Amino acid sequence: MKIPAKSLNIPGYTQVNNTMTPTTTLKIHEDTKLELDHFREYRNESYDEVIKKVVFIAKTCKTEPELSQETIRAIEKARERIKKGKFLTETEARKRLGLHV
Repeated sequence: MKIPAKSLNIPGYTQVNNTMTPTTTLKIHEDTKLELDHFREYRNESYDEVIKKVVFIAKTCKTEPELSQETIRAIEKARERIKKGKFLTETEARKRLGLHV
């Protein structure tokens, strides 16, 4: 099954909020933290974003298993690009898009 590229634009689970959202503290084992680290796409990605990503994948896995596998592959490819230094900083992306820095 061919999945449209638009479907792979996962950031539906990541949102930037300028409002103060209530937060909580979670206790997790070190090995759980290390497992979550495998899902990080970039160094400064928050654990909140990582957990939202994992929840998104888990939910999607039930309804669209092919998409979930493609999502995981897209994350792995993104990690490889980042390791190779092939990425844009937020400032570079804003300049390319003509947004104010």
